[in-house]
Amino acid sequence: MSTATLDQAHFNMIEQQVRPWDVLDARILDTLKQIPRENFVPDAYKKLAYADTAIPLGGGQFMLHPIVVGRILQSLEIQPMDNILEIGTGSGYLTACLAYLGYHVTSIEIDEALSQAAAKNLDAQNMQNVSLLCGDAQQVLDTSRQYDVVVVTASVSEIPDMFKQALAIDGRMFIVTGEAPVMSARLLTRIAKDQWSNQVLFETSIKPLVNAETRKSFVF
Repeated sequence: MSTATLDQAHFNMIEQQVRPWDVLDARILDTLKQIPRENFVPDAYKKLAYADTAIPLGGGQFMLHPIVVGRILQSLEIQPMDNILEIGTGSGYLTACLAYLGYHVTSIEIDEALSQAAAKNLDAQNMQNVSLLCGDAQQVLDTSRQYDVVVVTASVSEIPDMFKQALAIDGRMFIVTGEAPVMSARLLTRIAKDQWSNQVLFETSIKPLVNAETRKSFVF
């Protein structure tokens, strides 16, 4: 696919997919414009980089649809000095968008091959405000730290308490809850030490967080 064709597809993704899905924040649209999604897509799927489709990453994982990425970024209202936690790095595309908007991103990926590929993708974009960790987030997450923004790129039946505790006061979390085929994308805001608001944003369906249900089933 030629550069001109990719550029047109990139433009169409923003104007014909993302914007009509009520993503109207100029900062978000500019972020999607500045980050070339084709550089985060496996070579076999380059032609589909800007299509509204699930792109396989291997290991049973998929990239989030562009419209979902747009809604995630808009709902979180990321500020330039925000420290961000991402659970589920994937290809690194959403990671790059978060890093473009915020101060620093700590991203955790359970699949080592995906984490390594994401590191290469992010290095190629000169994204220096990103720290990548490989492992199960519920095991490697530093519980002594809190973040202004938390993004969970896989679904859970119930929100793990440790994810909620990772939010600073006034911090925002994007997370998808429920079971396929219909799940709820939610925005949690920590409004006090032991209080969170919980807003349903839209319905969607994404892959479940690896090991989340297994860990839950062994809690006695």
